[in-house]
Amino acid sequence: MTSQDEITKIHQEIFHLVSKLNTLQNEAPLTPVPHYSFRTLAGTPTLSDLFGEKKSLFAIHNMGQGCRYCTLWADGINAFLPHLETEFSVVLFSKDSPETQRRFANDRGWRFQLASHGGDNYIKEQSVVPNQDNYPGVVYYEKKSGEIYRKNSAPFGPGDMYCSLWHLLSLAGRSAEDWTPQFRYWTRPKLLDDGGENLVE
Repeated sequence: MTSQDEITKIHQEIFHLVSKLNTLQNEAPLTPVPHYSFRTLAGTPTLSDLFGEKKSLFAIHNMGQGCRYCTLWADGINAFLPHLETEFSVVLFSKDSPETQRRFANDRGWRFQLASHGGDNYIKEQSVVPNQDNYPGVVYYEKKSGEIYRKNSAPFGPGDMYCSLWHLLSLAGRSAEDWTPQFRYWTRPKLLDDGGENLVE
């Protein structure tokens, strides 16, 4: 078996494993959760309020503006947010204050609905990794008859299914050991052709 044959075989195995995972996640039981409260620039909504008119909600757990990796995941999800929002409410949660969240989101061009958990009970009890109260990931909730239920969750990390960039890097033989995301990639040239006046970096 050639190296390319083995790569093709592994791709097929991954496809079948993902299909099995999809079936199991579809069949996952619903677990009731409390009506947590959050802080936003508009007030103190409950988790139920954040569903809006939808019956399903994706909660993006973001570590906050200080994490380049969390920013990378959110940048990617933000790109297809309009597609998700045809069916689901999507909220980005972090420990940052609502004011900090808004400034950072504006800087990144994020269109997420934002809410601050402030490191309180929500993130401690709804973490995607048990006993890890600020771990990045995503939780899927459903609302039925006014009650909220958790159905599925997954942590975020290099190489996962929720950030396609890692798989593109893998095609080039790169991994998290070789490449680290940054907040900015533009480097100011020593000489600017336009004179460089009123430049905001």
